[in-house]
Amino acid sequence: MKLSKKMMLILDAVLCIILVMLDQAAKSAVVTHLKGKDDIILIENVLQFHYLENRGAAFSMLQNATFVFVIAAILMFAAICYVFFKLPDGKKYIPWHIFLTLIAAGGIGNLIDRIRLTYVIDFIYFSLINFPVFNVADICVTLGVAFICIFILFVWKDEDMRFLSRNGK
Repeated sequence: MKLSKKMMLILDAVLCIILVMLDQAAKSAVVTHLKGKDDIILIENVLQFHYLENRGAAFSMLQNATFVFVIAAILMFAAICYVFFKLPDGKKYIPWHIFLTLIAAGGIGNLIDRIRLTYVIDFIYFSLINFPVFNVADICVTLGVAFICIFILFVWKDEDMRFLSRNGK
C-alpha cells in the first residue's frame, strides 16, 4: 500500500501530537509528584527522577534567553515543515518522516514549556555519569538527530538526499 504525501503528513502530525502529549503528561506528573520533594530513585546510583527548572539550553547554556530559544524553535519547525513538503513519495523516505517528527515533537514540547513557564521542566537524571538532567522532549530531539546522522553516514546514498538540493536533482 502506497501512502500519499497528504496521508504521510497527516501521520506525521498525529505522531507529533502523540509525542508532545506524552512529553507534557510526563512533565505534569513530575510537577505533581516531584516538585519540592526528594528524588525518586529508580536504580540506586544510576538513574533517578530529579525535578529541575532549566532556564537555559543543553547543559544549562544561555540562561534566561527565552526569546532566543522561542525564535530558534520556530525556525527549526519551519525548516522541518519545508523538508516534509520537499520529501519525495516512497518507502525509503519514511525514516525521514519519523526522524523529523521526533525532532519537531521534542522542539514543540520544550517550546510549550518556554512559552508557558519561561523554563523547561527536566527530570531524568543519570547519576552514574553525572549526565545533565533531561526530559522526554530532549530524548525525541536526540533520537531524531542521531538517526538522521546515522542514516546520512551509513544508509542513504547521495541520490537519496537530492530532494534537499535547490532544484531537487
